[in-house]
Amino acid sequence: MPSRQTPKKSLKKKARGKRNGSRRSRNELVVITGMSGSGKASVLKAFEDLGYYCVDNLPIELIPQFAELAQNSEYERTALVVDIREGGQFRKLPSILKSLKHRLQMKVIFLEASDDALIRRFSETRRPHPLGKAQTIPQAIATEREQLNEIRNASDFIIDTSKFNVHDLRAHALDAFRRNAGENAIAVSCVSFGYKHGVPQDCDLLFDVRFLPNPHFIPELRPFTGRDPKVAKYVLSFPQSREFIERISKLLIYLLPHYVKEGKSYLTIGFGCTGGQHRSVLISEEVKKRLAAAKYNVSVTHRDSPE
Repeated sequence: MPSRQTPKKSLKKKARGKRNGSRRSRNELVVITGMSGSGKASVLKAFEDLGYYCVDNLPIELIPQFAELAQNSEYERTALVVDIREGGQFRKLPSILKSLKHRLQMKVIFLEASDDALIRRFSETRRPHPLGKAQTIPQAIATEREQLNEIRNASDFIIDTSKFNVHDLRAHALDAFRRNAGENAIAVSCVSFGYKHGVPQDCDLLFDVRFLPNPHFIPELRPFTGRDPKVAKYVLSFPQSREFIERISKLLIYLLPHYVKEGKSYLTIGFGCTGGQHRSVLISEEVKKRLAAAKYNVSVTHRDSPE
């Protein structure tokens, strides 16, 4: 796809995404932004696969025109990437998006990653940072974080891509934003993590499972993760483990339809233990099974698991 497209001409051409025969009263626009090197192109590709008409690197000043054209076109769902490549114009983005929210359904997705992950990605691809001409890569990353802080705070979704490769990120985006019919039209992501590595920033619900017996203190179980049958058997041998899984699953099955009614299409649920290897991994997997059995679209990410 070209790095820039002229919206007026592009929307008259056959879209890469699928057309829908019926037109809703308020079309949907997804704006993807975030840190350079965080994977915006991969997420945009996922939206293209989901049937969205996609545009990369749209000039800031053309966003209102693009939104108007999208609203009056046959393409109900559109997505675009806009980022720091716009230079000084980028500071106008929050106010432009705010002015558009009353005209069409819109969500803003912000992608970020740790400094170490971004530095590694720039080193591997040997691509210059958009702000890196007069700065080192670490300096450019710090400057960009500061410049993007306002739009980050105004975003509807924040996704930390530090642990994803290109394929994992695309799969995660497909699972997260795929549209289903009925009251189960919400993508659920269960994330296991270790508190000693920090709490995930994009969790909507957070559960601390450190009250459960810890397999770390069983020498023969320590090298394995919560996906190993021996670890699972040990943790599930305690009644509080089984009761917690059942209670949390029932609570979530009760809550999810209400989130859907409020227009939420994506829910991230974090389960944390000390290291993110045993208890949180098992609980995430068990909760996923029960939500999937209730016909919800569920994915699992083990952020700190070695496997």
